[in-house]
Amino acid sequence: MTSHHPTFRFTQPGALIAALPAVLGFVPEKSLVLVSLEQSRMGAVMRADLAADLADNIDRLAEVAATSGADTVVAVIVDDAGALCPMCNDDHRRLGDALANALEGHGIELYAAHVVDRVEAGGSWHCIDGCGATGQVEDPTASPLAAAAVLDGRRLYARRADLHAVVAITDPAHAATLVQPIGSQAAARQVDCTVDPDARGRRDVETTIAVATRILDGVPPTDAELAELACGLTDVAVRDTLYALAVGAESAAAEALWARLARSLPDPWRVEALVLLAFSAYARGDGPLAGISLEAALRSDPDHRMAGMLDTALQSGMRPEQIRELAGTGYRLARRLGVQLPPRRAFGRAV
Repeated sequence: MTSHHPTFRFTQPGALIAALPAVLGFVPEKSLVLVSLEQSRMGAVMRADLAADLADNIDRLAEVAATSGADTVVAVIVDDAGALCPMCNDDHRRLGDALANALEGHGIELYAAHVVDRVEAGGSWHCIDGCGATGQVEDPTASPLAAAAVLDGRRLYARRADLHAVVAITDPAHAATLVQPIGSQAAARQVDCTVDPDARGRRDVETTIAVATRILDGVPPTDAELAELACGLTDVAVRDTLYALAVGAESAAAEALWARLARSLPDPWRVEALVLLAFSAYARGDGPLAGISLEAALRSDPDHRMAGMLDTALQSGMRPEQIRELAGTGYRLARRLGVQLPPRRAFGRAV
C-alpha cells in the first residue's frame, strides 16, 4: 500500500487509472487496485495480484483499507483479457460483490469498480456492474502525479518485476562467498564481526559514508569492503546511526549503497541494508520501493523489529515527515561515537 502523493483531484476514471503507475511505482498488470477517495482526492492506494482465489481472501485487503482510514473506495481491475471475455466479466462482477461486502463490514463504501485492459494511453475501461460507462485511459506519462514523482527523484518502472529487481540478489553464488563466519572452509572471505565492536563503531560509520560517496562517482565497493560493511551493520549502534543518512545531504549516495548491498550480500547479512533502503525510500516518499524492500527483509527475518515497525507504519498510511523524526536518534548516536554526519537536507513536498 502507498498513500503519499500530492492531493490532485480526479473526476474521471481515465485520469484516475492513468495515475496508478506514478503512485504504485510500476505499471500494474493482472491486479486489483483499491483507491481511496476523499472529495475526489486520491488517498491510500492498495494493490493485490489478480489470483484465482482473491475473492476468497478479500477480507484481508478490506482490513488494510480500513487501517488506512479510507471511507470511500474505487476499485480498478487490471486484466488484459477482461474486455473481450464474458466469463472473465462474470468473475469480475463476483469479485466486485465480494469486495463491496467486505468493505461494507468496515464501514467503507465501494463507490465504483472498473475493469481496464491495460494501464497505458488508449487503454479501455468499463464498469463491472453493467452501468454502461466506458472510456479510454489517459496518458500515464502526462499525469500530474507522474510529473511530481519525477521531480521528487522517483523512478517509475514498466513492470513490478523491475521494481523487485532493485533489491534482488544479482549473483547468489558470488554473494555466498562474500561473508562467512570465521572457520568456514568454503568461504573465500572470512570475517569476524564480534571483535571489539565498540572500538570499530566510528570507523564503520566513516567507512560507510566514504564508500557511499564513491558509488555516486561510479566506483563500486570491493568484495573486502562489502564484507566489512556487512559486519558493520550487525553493530546496533552503527546501524542506528546510519538511519540518519536518510535525511542528510548525502541521502542519495547512502540509498545507492543500501541498494548495492541488498543486491550483493547473502541472507541474512543483507537484511539490515534492505531495512535501511526501506527507511531511506520511505523518508523521501517512495512508498513502492519501501514496500518492496520491507517485503524482502521480512521474508528473510520475520521478527526484525525495525522492518516490522516500518511495515506497520506504511500499511497504516503514516506520512514520510513522521518517519523522518526517527533519524534524530542517528544524529545523537553519531555525536556519541564522535562521527560527523552530513547536515540535514530540506525536504520538499512529501508524495
